[in-house]
Amino acid sequence: MAPPDSHRVNGDDLIGSGGLMVRLPGIASQVSRARGIVTAALGRDHPLYDDVVLLTSELATNAVLHTRSGAGGTFTVSVTSSESAVRVCVSDAGSDGPPCVCRTSARSTSGRGLPLIEALSHRWGFTRESGSTTVWFELLQAGVPPVAELQHVRTRRN
Repeated sequence: MAPPDSHRVNGDDLIGSGGLMVRLPGIASQVSRARGIVTAALGRDHPLYDDVVLLTSELATNAVLHTRSGAGGTFTVSVTSSESAVRVCVSDAGSDGPPCVCRTSARSTSGRGLPLIEALSHRWGFTRESGSTTVWFELLQAGVPPVAELQHVRTRRN
C-alpha cells in the first residue's frame, strides 16, 4: 500500500476553475447534503459521479463521527472539477490524531472509509493545521486516445 500524497492543498493545486464549496453543520443528516453538493457541482451524468458521491459520503461521515465537527462544529465540502479530474476536499474541526487507514475485521461495521478512498481514488491525502484537518481525493477521467490511423490488413485465403 502506498502512503497518501499529503502535500498542501492551496490555490496552485486546484484542478480547473469550476467548483463549489459549502459549510455544513457537523450532524449526521448533513452527509446527504454533502452528496447533494457533488450533484450540484457535477450533475448526475458526469462520468465520475457515482465514485465521487461515494467517496464524498465517506469523508463527510468521518468528519461527523471522528472529529470535533460532530460535537457541535461544522465541516466544509468543496468540489472542484476540470475536463480531466475531480477533486473533493472535506475540512473538519480536527481531532486528537491524524486520519488513519485502519484495517478492520470482516465483521466490523465501520473503519472502511479511508481504505475505500485509497482503493478508488487516483490520489488522496490530508493536511492538519490550525486545529483543523482537510482530507482530499482526486479521481481522473479516463483519457480518450487520439484517433489512430486505420490500417488495412489483407488476409490470404487458401
